[in-house]
Amino acid sequence: MIVPCLVFANTTQPIVSANNDFGFRLFQELIRQEGIENNFISPTSIAMALAMTYNGAQTETKKAMAQTLGVSELSLLEFNQANLALRNHLKKSSKKIRLTIANSLWADKGTRFKKDFLKANKKYYSAQISTLDFAAPKSASTINDWVSKNTQGKIPKILDQIGEDVVAILINAIYFKGDWQNEFEPEATFERTFYCLDGKEKKHPMMYQQDRYLYLSDEKFEAVALPYENNQMSMYLFLPSEKSDIKDFLENLDYQNWQQWLGLFETREGNITLPRFKIEYEKSLKNTLAAIGMEIAFTENADFTKMAASDIKGNIYIGDVKHKTFIEVNEQGTEAAAITSVHMEIKGAPMTSFSLLFNRPFLYAIVDNQTGSILFMGVLSEPK
Repeated sequence: MIVPCLVFANTTQPIVSANNDFGFRLFQELIRQEGIENNFISPTSIAMALAMTYNGAQTETKKAMAQTLGVSELSLLEFNQANLALRNHLKKSSKKIRLTIANSLWADKGTRFKKDFLKANKKYYSAQISTLDFAAPKSASTINDWVSKNTQGKIPKILDQIGEDVVAILINAIYFKGDWQNEFEPEATFERTFYCLDGKEKKHPMMYQQDRYLYLSDEKFEAVALPYENNQMSMYLFLPSEKSDIKDFLENLDYQNWQQWLGLFETREGNITLPRFKIEYEKSLKNTLAAIGMEIAFTENADFTKMAASDIKGNIYIGDVKHKTFIEVNEQGTEAAAITSVHMEIKGAPMTSFSLLFNRPFLYAIVDNQTGSILFMGVLSEPK
């Protein structure tokens, strides 16, 4: 089994580190604001959607976005080249592993966007660039069709309607489907008790397996890595000890500890019992992103003058960042999808055996083993 390397290549390492650190800070703030539920985000999707938007930022807005994304030390060219290299590497397709990343930029027909901004998004992010009449009811359906297509129908839509002040929508879509390297036997799945965060006891189907795994034991948690086919990716699962709980664990969850933990896993014999689950999650990230440093980008004082032509009336700013995710974990493997949409608006416009029973809230993450990119990350507080 392979522990994700922390340095894959000079071109990808800075952006992988930045994206992962950004993901942990965002996840912590989301939990602080919303509480612990079945939280599930895609740090890579959110970072990439904001990366496209970043190409239109100037002055204090650019500085705030760079600090929030953790890329202040990178020039815009280095930033874009790193994202291109990462995106090219992450695209995977085999018989039992599929990972696709798609980007799109939808512009209202009444707003002219600068050629350099559009060129950068097309060159480095392969963004599909389309012009629509946002006032027409069918525009939302057109965008939702793209969303559904690029998530294999797992996220059928991101929009109910397009707000009257919206002049552009930048979207990232990630879709993942992977079979376990060693699949769980359906015959070994039985109902067992899951102890939910609110104290409720719930009978739920639990999968069981014995094998050799990458395993880590700490006084506050145990962890195991379940590889997907060919060890290209793994799901890392962290179970707080019975003397601790998920709240205590999350307080210590940051990128520094994550890096340290990944280097401590060792191969051991053991068995795991894991809930079969399916989760759909949806959040506006506006308040969360503002709280970790991007507040100016959501105000009418934002500077996105590199995005739109100078003859527009009013100032462009980010009206909202919407995020939707889907995950299903079963005996065969995992299917997951994420959509992030950025809505630009204008106003005026030791070799011992172990046994892990995941019967209480736990953290899980899907990681690309070559770059270390955290593609998805979540907490299961109640299986559904």
